[in-house]
Parts: sequence; C-alpha cells; structure tokens
Amino acid sequence: QVQVVESGGGLVQFGGSLRLSCTISGSNFVYDMGWYRQAPGKQRELVASINMAGSSNYAESVKGRFTISRLNVNHTMSLQMNSLKSEDTAVYYCQAQARPSLLSKVIDYWGQGTQVTVSS
Repeated sequence: QVQVVESGGGLVQFGGSLRLSCTISGSNFVYDMGWYRQAPGKQRELVASINMAGSSNYAESVKGRFTISRLNVNHTMSLQMNSLKSEDTAVYYCQAQARPSLLSKVIDYWGQGTQVTVSS
C-alpha cells in the first residue's frame, strides 16, 4: 500500500517562511513528484514539480520564492516557501507518481493535504 504523508503546514505572517515535507512509503518505485495547492473556491493548481533527476518546474507565481527538493534514497520531498504572501494561503498537497512493484501500473498518489495560512 503506497501512502503519502505531508507535514509542515501552519500559520505564518506575511513575508515569513515555511517548509513542507512529504514522505512516500510502501513503494521503492517513485517517479515524478509535485506540490499542488487549492485555495477556497479555486481549482487545484500545480505549485512545483520535480523529476527523479532533480529537474524542477515552478508556477510563475512562486518562482524565486519557493524551492522544491527531493531525496530519492528515502522517497521524501520538501517545499521551502519564503516571502509568503496572503495569496499563498491554501491547502497544499503532495503528489507522487509511483507503483508498489514493477508488476504494477504507475499511478498518481496524493496526500491528505496540509493547510498553509498566511496572515497579513
């Protein structure tokens, strides 16, 4: 059973920083990973993604402020968020393309989400 667990959300003041972490368990076959967020009344959007080689992509709104990283050895991923703004307030989700074994299909796995609230 592949499980995705996020941690690190919370309340932070405008201009502050937070670090989100994500751990994948139940699989040794983890491929592309990403952080998504969903604000109230809005669609879920991609914040940043990273592949196995460490190449990353960012949404324009977070470039220069957020940094995504991963450790393939223990299937963890982090999102360092600096210079936070009120518009960054959302539930942040960890997503991973993975499979329990080489005999299984690669599918998207999602965490439960962690709330990030930026106060002005």
